[in-house]
Amino acid sequence: MEQVEYKLTAKDFKSDQENRWCPGCGDHAILNSIQKAMAELDIAREKIAVISGVGCSSRFPYYMNTYGFHSIHGRAAAIASGVKVANPDLAVWQISGDGDAMAIGGNHFIHAIRRNINMNMIIFNNEIYGLTKGQYSPTSPFGAVTKSSPFGTVEQPFHPGELVIGAQGKFFARSIDYNVKLTTDVCVKAAKHKGTSVVEILQNCVIYNDACHAALTDKEEKENRTIVLKHGEPMIFGKEKDKGLILDGMKLKIVTLASGGFTIDDLLVHDAHENNPGIHTMLANMRYPDYPVALGVIRQVSAVTYEESVVNQISKVKQTAKFKSMNDVLFSGNTWEVKDK
Repeated sequence: MEQVEYKLTAKDFKSDQENRWCPGCGDHAILNSIQKAMAELDIAREKIAVISGVGCSSRFPYYMNTYGFHSIHGRAAAIASGVKVANPDLAVWQISGDGDAMAIGGNHFIHAIRRNINMNMIIFNNEIYGLTKGQYSPTSPFGAVTKSSPFGTVEQPFHPGELVIGAQGKFFARSIDYNVKLTTDVCVKAAKHKGTSVVEILQNCVIYNDACHAALTDKEEKENRTIVLKHGEPMIFGKEKDKGLILDGMKLKIVTLASGGFTIDDLLVHDAHENNPGIHTMLANMRYPDYPVALGVIRQVSAVTYEESVVNQISKVKQTAKFKSMNDVLFSGNTWEVKDK
């Protein structure tokens, strides 16, 4: 990827467009985080393309001083895939909400992941349709009372991490809008990963689903209700760093250190690079209040990318192909020459 001649800052990635997100919307913090991440990556702005679908989050390209495409509902992954395959030198970022990605765009979402196209998919998850005024989405909790489910939803929600890993995803991370530092960090790691990276960002909609992640943002309790995973480090959490995770049979179990008779050496050590997705799926599926919600990079596994496979296939076919160029095709079979009289 082409590097810039001078050090970029987050300000370099801010466009001159008026921001029209609601005051207090979590999207503002996510925008700042990604701009910081792009500055840290130090990639020339003309080498970046931001693709979005439809939804509040999908106004994102307007606020970026890069190339961008505000596309149509649910089709961001398809368009981003085409952009990346057509121009592999571009750093492609896809921005979608939980509805855009996993409802109308669900098919494109899982197949982009399955193909392992080298692009970054950022999913803003506020568990609601905000732009269309508060209908339940594929990630709304069971029983959620919304404009389109006045008596509560009767559908089980998607868990984005489980969906990504089930689609053979090689990179999945999670952050939360207020934590700009963590979001910046996971976005940098996602961008450096070779293949499809998916980052779910838990985001608050102040108008139609305010405080949907309040249990995880509570000042006094957030450290007891979330765990920030780091590759190679023990799975420890809590305000006093006195809790951790172990494997008890086929399940994860919360234990208390010291007073509970456990030490840090008893805890699971996070291995984001393990190819077997079993523990990654369990970590991605942890839900409060039974478990702390996992943040950080949960899964990061190396694999050949779609673009590499396409280039390798073309190269192999060329070696044994009868036709090496368009001229070979045009002058094959019966040909004749037309001359002036």
